[in-house]
Amino acid sequence: MTAASAGEPEKVAEVVDRVAATQAGDLAVRIYRPLGVPAGGPPLPVVVFFHGGGYVLGDLDSHDGLARVLANGAQSVVVSVDYPLAPENRFPVPVEAGYAATTWVADNADELGVDPSRLAVAGDSAGGNLAAVVALKARAARRPHIGFQLLIYPDLDFRRTNYSITEFAGKYGNISRAAQEWFMDHYLAEADDKLNPLVSPLLEPDLTGLPPALVITAEYDALRDEGEQYGQRLAAAGVPVTVKRYDGMIHEFLRHPFDDAKVAIGDATAALRNFFDPMADAHPQRP
Repeated sequence: MTAASAGEPEKVAEVVDRVAATQAGDLAVRIYRPLGVPAGGPPLPVVVFFHGGGYVLGDLDSHDGLARVLANGAQSVVVSVDYPLAPENRFPVPVEAGYAATTWVADNADELGVDPSRLAVAGDSAGGNLAAVVALKARAARRPHIGFQLLIYPDLDFRRTNYSITEFAGKYGNISRAAQEWFMDHYLAEADDKLNPLVSPLLEPDLTGLPPALVITAEYDALRDEGEQYGQRLAAAGVPVTVKRYDGMIHEFLRHPFDDAKVAIGDATAALRNFFDPMADAHPQRP
């Protein structure tokens, strides 16, 4: 397996771009089907993926490589969501779009050839925030059923007060404090929105009943501490969770050709496979 942005994009069995007609409006999605799965077989598990980019940047193309390796590694369909970006679409528009896209996948499972009982959400950075928030909204609405959340260096606390967010700003490839404020100002409609748990999931008072999670953090990432704190709070609420910090790594490292990016992608896809099929790692894997 290669790092998500190293060299040519990893081949998958099929990539389809389409428009999903959702309760939040029409959304562009890109659907990846993995190699190594016979056509016409039983429905596949599915991962709804949200790209990073500070809610302002990023699209289906920027995270195409990561979506491909997740699909092949997890042996699942990946539905990557092109949610509306700020500042034209401020909070809560991206949140509502993310939840609507996830509901659309579950509601159209037969057409998509996926198993809605094996549905996970995933995302990196701002996309990790949306994955966590969609899990919160699905719990509140009691639909759709989300069985797992993969949070890759997620952005979870807009107060911007913890150690890593303040001490690593402008260092190790992290954006500056001014840039942090710039992205927040573009995303939030009101200053007080930063205290809303649908913006800052770390501030959600009750995390019980949320899906099991893998939280990936990086030693020199400004978002490190909030991801790890969220993992601790999930564990305290009785949610099965693994938090793994990758020493020496930086923000967005999964999209770089680092050795530890390959390790982290392997860990992420193993966690997804274990949710989709607890005996998966006893089965032969794809070439």
